[in-house]
Amino acid sequence: MNSTADSPETMPRKDAWRPLRYLVRTPFVLLHVFVGLPMTVLALSPPLAGIPIGRKRLGHAMTSWWSGTFVRLFGFRIRVFGKAQAGAVMYVANHLSWLDIELMHSQRAISFVAKSEIERWPVVGWLATRGGTIYHRRGSNDSMANVVAQATDRLRDGLAVGIFPEGGTGRGDVVRTFHARIFQAALDAEVPVQPVALRYGRNGRQDLSMPFAAKEPFFVNLLRVLGNPSMDAEVHFLDVVEPAPDARRRMAEQSRARIVDTLGYGDP
Repeated sequence: MNSTADSPETMPRKDAWRPLRYLVRTPFVLLHVFVGLPMTVLALSPPLAGIPIGRKRLGHAMTSWWSGTFVRLFGFRIRVFGKAQAGAVMYVANHLSWLDIELMHSQRAISFVAKSEIERWPVVGWLATRGGTIYHRRGSNDSMANVVAQATDRLRDGLAVGIFPEGGTGRGDVVRTFHARIFQAALDAEVPVQPVALRYGRNGRQDLSMPFAAKEPFFVNLLRVLGNPSMDAEVHFLDVVEPAPDARRRMAEQSRARIVDTLGYGDP
């Protein structure tokens, strides 16, 4: 396989600027969490959440603001390609980092399907819950059936749902097989699927320091990402995949193929 990702062996082992980045970024991140987050939560509470702000509601606008600012405070430049589908749509994306949800929330309000462990993560998990995240216990058929039902209801209500069909974060140089069962929600709600390609790096190349290492704790990865050099956080909204009866496997394969084509890497 020809990978477009940076190899860890080619990256410098010592970074003299890392302590300075911690010194500069950490106070702003803490300020955003302890001041910006309560403001966002207040805006999400009725009746404030429904106040029109341009084309958005206040709750959605504040969620986008908080999430986008949070990503930028970690040193990322958010770059958006293509246009997010409006209305009820299922977004399907490759999964690289715990920042993926915040990165996509910076573009619009989305009810994500995420692993149940995220609910216990500090700040990120709490905000994800407030944002309407649908939690899935991996390996549980009953949980998946409940997830599909909840996702279908959200889509029928005209909301957007986001999923990571790989079933977990990847290592950054492959896009694993997409699990097709969750696509049933788009079929049942009769809404389109929009593939979204995510990438963190420079010059269109994925930086392999972003994804979790094997058995790496959340806080260790967070600290590493916080001290990394600045890089781009890319969101590519791709052509939609229209729903077709009894075709969830085809929808999953087409979605993955479009993401692979955009990122330039696929199978191991």
